[in-house]
Amino acid sequence: MSAVPANSNLFRSDAQVIGLVGVAHGTSHFFHLILASLFPWLKVAFGLSYAELGFLMTVFFIVSGIGQFLAGFIVDRYGALRVLFGGMALLGLSALGLAASESYASLLFFSGVAGLGNSIFHPSDFTILNRRVSLPRLAHAFSWHGIAGSIGWAAAPPVLAGLAIIYSWQIALLFGAVLAFAVLALLVVNRERLDTREIEAAVIKTNRREGAATNVDFMKLPAVWLCFGFFGFTAMALGVIQSFTPAALNASYGVALAMGAVCVTAYMLANAAGTLAGGFLAAKVAQHDRIIGAALGAAALIAAIIATGMVPTALLVFFFALMGFGAGVAGPSRDLLVRAAAPKNATGRVYGVVYSGLDAGLAIAPPIFGAAMDARHPLWLFTMMAVFFVAALVAAMSVGIRSHRVSEQVA
Repeated sequence: MSAVPANSNLFRSDAQVIGLVGVAHGTSHFFHLILASLFPWLKVAFGLSYAELGFLMTVFFIVSGIGQFLAGFIVDRYGALRVLFGGMALLGLSALGLAASESYASLLFFSGVAGLGNSIFHPSDFTILNRRVSLPRLAHAFSWHGIAGSIGWAAAPPVLAGLAIIYSWQIALLFGAVLAFAVLALLVVNRERLDTREIEAAVIKTNRREGAATNVDFMKLPAVWLCFGFFGFTAMALGVIQSFTPAALNASYGVALAMGAVCVTAYMLANAAGTLAGGFLAAKVAQHDRIIGAALGAAALIAAIIATGMVPTALLVFFFALMGFGAGVAGPSRDLLVRAAAPKNATGRVYGVVYSGLDAGLAIAPPIFGAAMDARHPLWLFTMMAVFFVAALVAAMSVGIRSHRVSEQVA
């Protein structure tokens, strides 16, 4: 492993680490939608119902949530880089298996493999960023990490659907495999930039010596479960955007499904812009919980206004963009808040546990929103979205209050 870079090369080293980790994270988000983007073709090819197609995503996120909960322990015990390599390899293998599938059972199995591969990215990524990026640029690192994930989400549907239209759904999945293995090769070639072994050696030795009892002591901290709840609530709010917004707007505001899709795109693009702005803001403001409170408070207010059904249809895209920007601004401060709540030597475990809240939220939300749609109450989705934003805000503020108390006691 190369030595810690000198100050003159620190910016270059930070940029390389941030870029490489961002590419890996973007690839994992691409795989979130690798099946959903191909549902129309899989439905015909396998004769599946929409419920059966939706269950493929449920399997993905259940396996990812359980795996992410456990992956943090593995990262802290064996190191982040090897775990990151393993996760990327699993994504590639899952795409190969999905492309070769000839039955629904095979699709379910390899959807689970993809979920297992996805489970390692947050604990691995954040461990590498926290230990390889200099503190003044850490907020920007978290910002780019979130933006890269949004790029992966945005890229998957047009790329995969386009390949399926031109060639076949199998070719689209093979492209996913090539992408994963290409990114894996990029990470391996640049492994010295990402390697944290010298930094982790003492941590891993301590964790092995202290044993399993100490390894789970962090789970007794209320801040960890407040962070878990924060991620779960924000994921449930995101579930409205990703799954039901076009249909809900069509049923409530009478706009075309295409216009609803434009609202989703506006939210996602503005969310990425907000994440970028939030990185600069988090680097300058120490009270990260206050940034989250203001940003999510604004997003909740806009969701509540949309839920009234009184927004002029010509302004819907603008309102969704504002809401997405607010949710994006909170992202980097959110990750720094988790970092502050993590006990020493438990970074991977804490990120693994709290980020499994995302998978839990994405697994729980669809049946709730689907029930509201079936009951012909589409505006309830945006009311629930506002409630989830407020619940996430309360959880974040509670973590911030606890962190401030600890700081005051130390001082």
